[in-house]
Amino acid sequence: MTTLRFTPEHEWLRIEATGEVTVGITSFAQEALGDVVFVQLPDAGRYEQGAEVAVLESVKAASNIVMPLDGEVVEVNQALADSPELVNEAPMDGGWFFRIRLDDPEALAGLMDQADYDAFLADNA
Repeated sequence: MTTLRFTPEHEWLRIEATGEVTVGITSFAQEALGDVVFVQLPDAGRYEQGAEVAVLESVKAASNIVMPLDGEVVEVNQALADSPELVNEAPMDGGWFFRIRLDDPEALAGLMDQADYDAFLADNA
């Protein structure tokens, strides 16, 4: 299994060596949003898949970030509070939103890998 997975909501999930999963938005999503000016991060705690856990505000629109899989938010990227532009500058690196401990790590297999996500983008262009 690769270390990156993707959702239809244009979120990426990176499996860390600790078993935790880092969540952010893809380059496609940040380009569609435009310049991000504010990020509201989630509180630590348990969330169900599909729950709205974060809010992004950009010059174009506001967008909700949903919990990609059932689990517990164990860490948030506090750097985004002072520097929301990190989402645009490094969406797959320093612009991550939160880390989760999954209830069922095997659920990652149900998400798209890079090739599937690229095909998803091409099909929805």
